[in-house]
Amino acid sequence: MSDITDPPSAFATLLGYELTDWREGFARYEMDITDKLGNRQGIPHGGVHATLIDSAMGISGCWTGDAELRMTSLTLSLNVQYIGKAQGSRLICEAHLTGGGRSIYYAEATLTDDLGTLVAKGTGVFKRRQV
Repeated sequence: MSDITDPPSAFATLLGYELTDWREGFARYEMDITDKLGNRQGIPHGGVHATLIDSAMGISGCWTGDAELRMTSLTLSLNVQYIGKAQGSRLICEAHLTGGGRSIYYAEATLTDDLGTLVAKGTGVFKRRQV
């Protein structure tokens, strides 16, 4: 099973986000806000927000507690609500498992900055897959 000491995915490395907390039913990703993430208005692109929300929700349902039993997930449905503009220097996404069964599960997430500004929220439906 992956844990936060495992190397990040190539996509996570490219964008610069990292898993900073992961446990049963919960995941937290963080990333610095840099110029390379900006849209034409100079703020982080909405795709960055969606990526953090999707990634955190996806992994929130993959904790097994067993190093030999690895899980990944597929996103079946993703909804993102863009709420505010990040004011700080870092984005923080926290996701919680909200329900589901053996293979299909539901999660929700909030994306804030390091000053506590609510930037976006999301919900999703995911399918667990054993590695």
